[in-house]
Amino acid sequence: MVENILKFNFSLLNTDYVQLDKSWNYPNVTSIFYRLYYIDQGEGLLTNATQKVKLEPGFLYLIPSFTTCNYYCDSYLSQYYISFSEEFSAGASLFFANRKLFKIPASNREVEAVKRIVQLNPGRDLRKSDDPRIYEKSLQLKEFQELNNALPAPAFMETCGLLLLLVSRFMASDDFLTKAITAVHSKVAEAIQHIHTNLSTPITVDLLAKRASQHPDYFSRLFQENTGMRPLAYLQMKRVERAQLLIATTDLPFYEIANQTGFDSLSYFSRLFRSLTGMAPGAYKKLNRNHQI
Repeated sequence: MVENILKFNFSLLNTDYVQLDKSWNYPNVTSIFYRLYYIDQGEGLLTNATQKVKLEPGFLYLIPSFTTCNYYCDSYLSQYYISFSEEFSAGASLFFANRKLFKIPASNREVEAVKRIVQLNPGRDLRKSDDPRIYEKSLQLKEFQELNNALPAPAFMETCGLLLLLVSRFMASDDFLTKAITAVHSKVAEAIQHIHTNLSTPITVDLLAKRASQHPDYFSRLFQENTGMRPLAYLQMKRVERAQLLIATTDLPFYEIANQTGFDSLSYFSRLFRSLTGMAPGAYKKLNRNHQI
């Protein structure tokens, strides 16, 4: 288990303390990054198709990457917020099987960790907007990557350690299924690693099964038992997620994005993107442009 966990790392993007009002009302946001909140005053609401989570003082909240969420405040809400990216050398995202809205009580230790991250990283606020959609704009992303590079080494290391501390608290909660990490069959883990590192190349279930020295039907069932998804559905999801990242953070044309994410035609890329995200690539790009800083 420890060997797998050591493959994960988190990089800070934005952090600040803000006071919000009823204008904080953003439906259907799917961020390509993680978002963490600590509420100290007021009330708000996070909802999606299956959950309704009250934002209230004294609690920490985590929204994993690619988790669709609605944000709402009907009067007043003040919060510390942290957005961060996930980096992993192999395998799936740490929360790939657990994309839900997390809420846990905040102890003094976690509150101090959140406030310390803000203190260590001045000038990392969103400044011009509290819309969660702008978290992943290309200019914003490049700016904060440069700030990470310019941060003194002790502050950078402490920030990374505090992020790991906060994420570990959510992993220790009842809502997080530890089995999603510890019980993945080695053949499935190898297939997941191959998918993540070869998205631009042709990948089929037969190829993955052959690499695992298993019959395709058996391999497909084993993959679903370990991940909750068939291998083809998982591959399609990962390709569309990578496409979302490229659309949000680059100016690459759609045909190049389709090529880099392993689609053999632009029309198929567009159909699958719409099927999994609910909007066409052009609409997704326009939404990002409309919320550009």
